[in-house]
Amino acid sequence: MSIPAYLIPYLHTERGLSLTEAGMLAATPTLGMVITLVAWGAAADRYGERWVIAGGLAGTAIFTLLAVSATDTAAMGVMLGLAGGAAASSNAATGSVVVGWFPRSRRGLAMGIRQMSQPLGVAAAALTVPTMAAHYDVAGPLIISGITALVLAVACAVGIRNPPRVRQDVTFVKCNPYRESTFLWRIHAVSMLLVAPQFTLSIFGLVWLTSVLRWEATPAGIVIALAQFIGALGRIAVGHLSDRAGSRVRVLRWVAVSGVMVMLLLALTGWQDWSLPGALVLILATVVSVADNGIAFTSAAEAAGPRWSGRALGTQNTGQFLVASAVGPVAGTLIGFVGYPAAFAFAALAPLISLPLIPATDPLTARGNMARPLVYDEGDDDSGQSPARAQ
Repeated sequence: MSIPAYLIPYLHTERGLSLTEAGMLAATPTLGMVITLVAWGAAADRYGERWVIAGGLAGTAIFTLLAVSATDTAAMGVMLGLAGGAAASSNAATGSVVVGWFPRSRRGLAMGIRQMSQPLGVAAAALTVPTMAAHYDVAGPLIISGITALVLAVACAVGIRNPPRVRQDVTFVKCNPYRESTFLWRIHAVSMLLVAPQFTLSIFGLVWLTSVLRWEATPAGIVIALAQFIGALGRIAVGHLSDRAGSRVRVLRWVAVSGVMVMLLLALTGWQDWSLPGALVLILATVVSVADNGIAFTSAAEAAGPRWSGRALGTQNTGQFLVASAVGPVAGTLIGFVGYPAAFAFAALAPLISLPLIPATDPLTARGNMARPLVYDEGDDDSGQSPARAQ
């Protein structure tokens, strides 16, 4: 998913692509995800998570390796889009695995650990893709990614166990959480807004460091990787904080307020052309911009319940990746017209707009009937069984 973003400097300087064109290529995997996320989530709800994840990763490997033989940028974009569509299986289904196996008192922490995979993947790409592209063209990072996805497909087929499913009455099975309240719709909308700063930084942060602040490619890659690594740890910390606070939405509001502040601070460092302070604030802004994903993801799954969690998480990611697909070309065009600092300031509007949309309370707190689907919320059973299996 991250490879095209970190090919932008190479494609821009060596192949002559404009930032808008390179940004469109970087958006192709997320566009592929948008098309397939809900379908993968429905498949996970119906058939279980294990083979959905493993099969999707196998498809990711095949299409990524086919992208190596692409004869032009358009063909490569098509293959990367198909790879992103296949990779959506893990986005839609792994969240259901976490929600299914962990009680609510530990779910925020567990989902934070699950969510750290994305910034760690971005960190790995930041460290390796620019160097590999410089030595082996675009084929190098694509081959490594394809082989890795194939290995992980086998590992998931062997190692994942579907969460236990409990028998539920017909009334509940037919219950649609999207019709019961506006909570899920609001969480989806907030997540869509909060993803805009995240992808603005992940796509153009490296380019800003190298082309404007005049960092060399290797140290700039280290800065991006460090930001993503700290961001991964931050997701765990924020998830644990939401467990301790007893509220996902309260912590989500704190993250949104912080997002406005750090993006404006980043814009200020850009206007002043501060090199080292700019890099440090970029790290801080990256950490804040990725902090919301885990708690919003967990909140959506809790509100949806086990029979709808796959579809709800698929819808959650669909909205996020719709925005992410637009961020590449839109931010690239905006940067071309008004520069990086103004683009960073513009990105601060997204978390600002999200604040009134964040629900006042969690559904498990505000509405007792919303707790009924979450059979895993009863705590640990003395028999040693999972709560779902004990029931």
